Amino acid sequence: MMNELINHLKERFSVDEVKESAAGQPFVTVEKENLVPMITSLQANHGFTVLVIYTAVDWIEEGRFQLTYVVNNPVEKKDLGIRVYIDREGAVMDSIHHLWKHAATFQREMKEMFGIDFPGSPGLDEPFFLEGWDNIPPMRREFDTKKYSEETYFPRPGRSTNDPATYMKQKLYPDE
Repeated sequence: MMNELINHLKERFSVDEVKESAAGQPFVTVEKENLVPMITSLQANHGFTVLVIYTAVDWIEEGRFQLTYVVNNPVEKKDLGIRVYIDREGAVMDSIHHLWKHAATFQREMKEMFGIDFPGSPGLDEPFFLEGWDNIPPMRREFDTKKYSEETYFPRPGRSTNDPATYMKQKLYPDE
């Protein structure tokens, strides 16, 4: 069933890439303009009625974000991962909140944490986690967590800072 579906998606929605995760989970990569029509078809025509997860990855070196959607067909007990890449600069993606209401929650999180806009998504510009935040989105890779902590919080006596790589090497390989 899954191979037939993937072949159908390749033909109809110009799937760019098909890969399997280490656990055998299929993932397809599609162009931005084909994503919403493909997910709509999966929900309406192929039984993928559950949006399991929807998240972003920052590929700063490539100047793009990867959005990953995992949908589930509860009757067939099958999951399908869908990936789409969008530019980091002026990051905008079409909303899928009209298909699954809880998608708006994922989209609010991605707007606040990565700065990705989802025009038309309800509550998108209302504070979500970071009330009063005035810095760059904290999940963008150029956000300097250490610098932010040093500037925001006072040093506490008795605390020391360690380079994580050096510290872990000393803990894991003390004889080297």
